[in-house]
Amino acid sequence: MQEVHDFLKKCQTYYLATAEGGQPRVRPFGTVDIFEGRLYIQTGKNKDVFKQMELNPKIEISAFDGETWIRVQASVVVDDRREAKAHMLEAYPMLKGRYSADDPNTQVLYLKDAEATFSTFTGEPKTVRF
Repeated sequence: MQEVHDFLKKCQTYYLATAEGGQPRVRPFGTVDIFEGRLYIQTGKNKDVFKQMELNPKIEISAFDGETWIRVQASVVVDDRREAKAHMLEAYPMLKGRYSADDPNTQVLYLKDAEATFSTFTGEPKTVRF
């Protein structure tokens, strides 16, 4: 999990895919945090992406650092605890202008049953699960 976290942080932007009915939806994301041994992402409850994850918690994440790319398959689990929100916002203080740990719109989710595959054009893929 730490390796996945570090790779996504290095890339700064990753792409999160959800489903809306039968249509895939992909958008850039940038938040990733480890809290209490789980990998978290953050969004707003009023966003379509959150509504899509509520209906279907299966997601995929992809990122590329110029040499290696990652694809993460997981299910997301909502965590409404203030402590989890505060931890994420401490990791991303620039979000504090738009979100707060006490704001009912702020939402953090952790990845469950995750499988991450690191790939390159020349090497063998490496898969980690957490």
